[in-house]
Amino acid sequence: MPELPEVETVRQGLRNLMLHKTIATIQVRWDKIIKGDTAQFIAALKGQTFEEIDRRGKYLLFRLSHQLTIVSHLRMEGKYRVVPQDQPLTKHTHVIFNFTDGSALRYLDMRKFGRMMLIKTGNEAQVPGLNKLGPEPTAADFSVTDFTQQLQWHKKAIKPTLLDQTTVAGLGNIYADEVLWMSKINPLQPANTLSAAQIKELHDNIISELKRATKAKGTTIRSYTDAYGATGGFKMALSVYGREGTPCPRCGTTIKKIKVGQRGTHFCPQCQVLPVKQESLS
Repeated sequence: MPELPEVETVRQGLRNLMLHKTIATIQVRWDKIIKGDTAQFIAALKGQTFEEIDRRGKYLLFRLSHQLTIVSHLRMEGKYRVVPQDQPLTKHTHVIFNFTDGSALRYLDMRKFGRMMLIKTGNEAQVPGLNKLGPEPTAADFSVTDFTQQLQWHKKAIKPTLLDQTTVAGLGNIYADEVLWMSKINPLQPANTLSAAQIKELHDNIISELKRATKAKGTTIRSYTDAYGATGGFKMALSVYGREGTPCPRCGTTIKKIKVGQRGTHFCPQCQVLPVKQESLS
C-alpha cells in the first residue's frame, strides 16, 4: 500500500499535470470505487474545475470549484494517470475524468480496492478514517509531548501502534520497520514501555525518514508508480524492510522477518533487542 511518501509524490505530480483543468465528462466502469451514488457523483462533477490537490495522511483531496472535494484513497494498487483521451484504455482503468482540453485523468486499480468519495469542502471531519487521523509527521504538527501521551495509552506492541493512523498519519509497514530499526527499538516492545529518550529518537526518525523517502519519490516494492508512471527511488536506501536473510547494515547480524499484528516485520535481533520482561511475555 502506498504510504505518505508515495501519496505525496503522486499529489505533487498530479498538481503539475492537471491543475485548473475542467471536467467535460466522467465514466465510472466499476461502481464500487465510488462511495455513495455513482450517478450523483457524475452529475455533481460535470463542469467542475480542479483548483488544488491536498493530502492528509494517505488520502488525496482533490479540491474542485463550487466547494467540492473528492476524497481518494489508493489502498493497495490504486494509480492515477493523465493521458490524451484517445489513448487506448487499459484493462484496469475504472474511473475516467475527461477534460475540456482533450486530456483525461484515469484511475487504475488492479485489485479494485481504492475508493473515492465526493464531499462538500470543509466536511472532511465527517469522513470515516479521515476524521480520526493523527498529526502529520512534520516538526510543525507532530510534537514529542503528544506522541508520548499517545504511546502511554497503548499496551500493544509498538509496531502496530505506529501503523494505527490515529497515532501519526501516513506511516505504513515499510517505514515503520525502518524507523524502529533506526531507533534500535524492537517491534514487539509494548508502546507504553518506551523510555523518554526512545520516544524522542523515534519521533525524530519518523519525521526525517519520511522526508528523505519523499525526496526520493517514495519506495517501489511491487507496483507503485507516480503520476508520470515512474518508480520510486528509495528502495535502495532501505535498511531492513525486504532484507531478511541479509546482514544488518549497522552490525552485520542477519536481518529477520516475523509477523507482528499480522504484518510482515523486519528487524535486527542484535540492534533491536527486546527487553527481558517483554521477551517472557511474548
